[in-house]
Amino acid sequence: MRGAPCAGHRPCRTSLISERCRVRAEPDVCASSGVAPWAVCSLASGSVSDWEIAQVNIALPVVPLSEPELGWFVEALAPVNAVVDNAPGFRWRMQTEDGDATAVRAFGDDRLIVNMSVWASVEALADFVYRDPAHVAVLRRKRESFVRLGEMHQALWWVPAGHRPSVDEAEERLAHLRAHGPTPRAFTFRIQFPIPGTEADSISGHDDWYCRA
Repeated sequence: MRGAPCAGHRPCRTSLISERCRVRAEPDVCASSGVAPWAVCSLASGSVSDWEIAQVNIALPVVPLSEPELGWFVEALAPVNAVVDNAPGFRWRMQTEDGDATAVRAFGDDRLIVNMSVWASVEALADFVYRDPAHVAVLRRKRESFVRLGEMHQALWWVPAGHRPSVDEAEERLAHLRAHGPTPRAFTFRIQFPIPGTEADSISGHDDWYCRA
């Protein structure tokens, strides 16, 4: 039944936000949601399975990828992408025939590296970004080889399940975020918005969404 908590887990009383209840689940619980270790149950019109979360992230390396300074990053691409492809909640990532997106040129700057993917939920995406050891290791070394951009470099937005965003769409969403700040059209991990059709304000900080059983 839509809106019912996953069997065997109590509702989150402290994180009931605009008719959305989040409950903790083990990876094998509510597998159909594609979210681990967090399952999301919606009481709003429409369900989480009707929507997926898209993200775009751009980065500017200090030197071309062919230079030795970026060797550690290039070597990490294949292993990290292999983890992504098997991560809970992963749906799609932009890639060329080489298996990654480093050859994609966009945002009016051929030096930029563009990463774009789609996930079952913000929780599934955050679980990989902030908890996967291989990806966290890359994040910790990012300052060594990438320029600190003076404006927003990542945007999140909801897409209908099965939709795969184009580079043009990603450019528009990131531009909207830079111009207007977080809105339902484009937002961030820190300030998020619920699935379309849900009457709710922004939700500050993804940690506030979680309720540990």
